[in-house]
Order: sequence, then C-alpha cells, then structure tokens
Amino acid sequence: MARSRRPSAAQRAAEKAEAQASARRAVRICTWASLVTGALGILLLAVPKLLPVGGPWVQLALGALTLILSFRARAIGMRGVEGFDGRLSLLGAFAGFGIMFFAGQAAFAVLSAIGH
Repeated sequence: MARSRRPSAAQRAAEKAEAQASARRAVRICTWASLVTGALGILLLAVPKLLPVGGPWVQLALGALTLILSFRARAIGMRGVEGFDGRLSLLGAFAGFGIMFFAGQAAFAVLSAIGH
C-alpha cells in the first residue's frame, strides 16, 4: 500500500515564507525602478533641453515604463505579500500618469507642427 507524500506543515510554512520573501524582493525592485524612471521622466519634463532630439517620445516611453513597473509592483504586493502597503508604488503610478499627460501634450504639439 503506497502512502501519498504530502508535505508536512513545517515544509509548507517554509515554502510560504520563501514565496513571501521572493514577492517582497520583486515588489521592492519594481517599486524603486518605477520611482527612478518617474524621477527621470519628471526631470525631462522640467528641463526639456536636456534631451533636445526625441524628447517627447523618450518622456512617453519613461511614463509608460513607470506605469508598468508601478502597477506590476502593486499586483505582486497585493497578491503575494501579507500586510502590503503600496504607497510608494502608488506614488510611482501618479508620476507615470503625470508624465504621460504632459509628454503626450508635447508629442501632440510636435505632430501638429509637422502636419501644418
């Protein structure tokens, strides 16, 4: 008679702790990466002469990357981290929306100038 090999309670607890640690690490990486890309995007919005060629397009790419990273951090945190507090990733999301808004206006102005 074969016994089924179910993991013990200690093994399940160790696996859960390892999954939590991995999720916390992923949240931390995504959150800080979104804040860095958000800061770069805001810097380029404030001082557009830093990147004269292709400025609005780089800003749009930074805004999109900021949004993707911050929402990814929030998704991982809500799903895999107990007691997740997503204020920093929310700050990154707000920065991403602001960058997309203002860079979108600049990109539209460039496209309108080309059309006329």
